[in-house]
Amino acid sequence: MYRKKIPFDIDCGVKIAMEVIGGKWKSCIIQELDKGPKRPSELHRYFDDASPRVINQQLKELEIHGMIQKKIFSELPPHTEYSITEQGRTLLPIIEQLEKWGDGFRPQMKKILGMED
Repeated sequence: MYRKKIPFDIDCGVKIAMEVIGGKWKSCIIQELDKGPKRPSELHRYFDDASPRVINQQLKELEIHGMIQKKIFSELPPHTEYSITEQGRTLLPIIEQLEKWGDGFRPQMKKILGMED
């Protein structure tokens, strides 16, 4: 696995949390997998704004951190499915709170971006 040049600060809980869920698509992937197992191609279609490479990388990172699991079916044709783990489910209330905060901040963000109604 890739080693970062700056050592990871394991003593900071916020940095640990951001390492696990920090990524543009990770929280969206977790929410989608809470609805049921999905094949990578389903996730690629669902998040069509993201490149498949980015989704695959974030799936890999979520799997390494134990938030999702990958199941490989050896039947023909072979395929793979991802599902959320119990540890991954512990992130759902946090993601819901982030979404709630973001919804409340939306009017201010529109002003910042010059997208006022």
